[in-house]
Amino acid sequence: MNSWPSPVVPAVAGTPVPLRLYDTADQAVKLVDTTPDANGEVGMYVCGITPYDSTHLGHAATYVTFDLVHRQLLAGGHKVHYVQNVTDVDDPLFERAERDGVDWRELGQDQTDLFRSDMNILGVIPPRDYIGAMEAVDEVVEMVQALLDAGAAYRLDHGDIYASIAATEQFGYASNYTREEMETYFAERGGDPERQGKRDPLDALIWRGHREGEPAWESPFGPGRPGWHIECSAIATNRLGHTFSIQGGGSDLAFPHHEFSAAHAEAAYGQRRMAGHFVHAGMIALDGVKMSKSLGNLVFVHKLTEAGHEAAAIRLALYADHYRLDRDFSDDILAAAEARLARWRDRLAREVSPEAALSVVDKLRAALASDLDTPAALAVIDEAEGDSDGIIATALDGLLGVRV
Repeated sequence: MNSWPSPVVPAVAGTPVPLRLYDTADQAVKLVDTTPDANGEVGMYVCGITPYDSTHLGHAATYVTFDLVHRQLLAGGHKVHYVQNVTDVDDPLFERAERDGVDWRELGQDQTDLFRSDMNILGVIPPRDYIGAMEAVDEVVEMVQALLDAGAAYRLDHGDIYASIAATEQFGYASNYTREEMETYFAERGGDPERQGKRDPLDALIWRGHREGEPAWESPFGPGRPGWHIECSAIATNRLGHTFSIQGGGSDLAFPHHEFSAAHAEAAYGQRRMAGHFVHAGMIALDGVKMSKSLGNLVFVHKLTEAGHEAAAIRLALYADHYRLDRDFSDDILAAAEARLARWRDRLAREVSPEAALSVVDKLRAALASDLDTPAALAVIDEAEGDSDGIIATALDGLLGVRV
């Protein structure tokens, strides 16, 4: 599957600062392990969209967050292998297509195209590997078989196969949810705790046997299609190795999705931990209300730009609060971002010494290396008295994806 064109990411002046990010598993801000893999690269996997309603600003904010991570790693002199999936075959897609009276493949393609367009507008660095679930069915089949062979999965009727939460000793470490929280969110986020015959209500579906009217692929254990969690687990580990540096996504993915994706890989390959960091971005609300199609309050990137709002201002609006916070978006916040952008352009048109400009860039690097502290980073530029031969402007482009 094709991604989208890559923006030009300029080299940034100043002294690199090692990146520290909050790890949901260890519940602490800690140094990102940038030890290169056999190819000399740092691996990052970010869970992609299920393309039924996935181009609004709440989703875009997550990918802008990991674009920041990507940019800090590049500015630190690291090569990055970035992988992202598209869940282009799954129940929510089928349900939305049936409700709207369209073919699920067409719906998926249209929404994926819109997502690509929005990422291009925002200047998000694309993943090197952009993989649809349908492309990765053979990889999922291989992992399902590995889990069956390891005794970490079991079969039920209708051709369904489930992974056991007892297959890894540390199940629950990635999200740190209590059992009660797991049961609540498993039911709310696509799980099936009431399924008869399961060894544990939390055991996750990894292969859904064929049902009439649903797409299916052949496998050694019968026709069917991949479960959600194992899709990402297979795609990630087949490209980044059985362990890699960063697993990312929105905070709503910490459980069950990231917990199970990690557990599947760890059980299949005998690893202690799939990712060194589990990083999660907060949710975006519109005027204090969670974005929802049913409420009619979705904000779309392409609609904002069609109305004359710059991508740079949209990014600044998202940076006004810390990425881990559940935060708000509003016309007032966007207007404030546009005013800030105008002030920066006016201020950076003034000339200062190279030393003064480099000092600003070093402060900017330090703020962003400290768990992507964008409010502090914006304050650094607010206080800048000018620029020298575009040193600061180039850093804003390279580190924040903001062009002044």
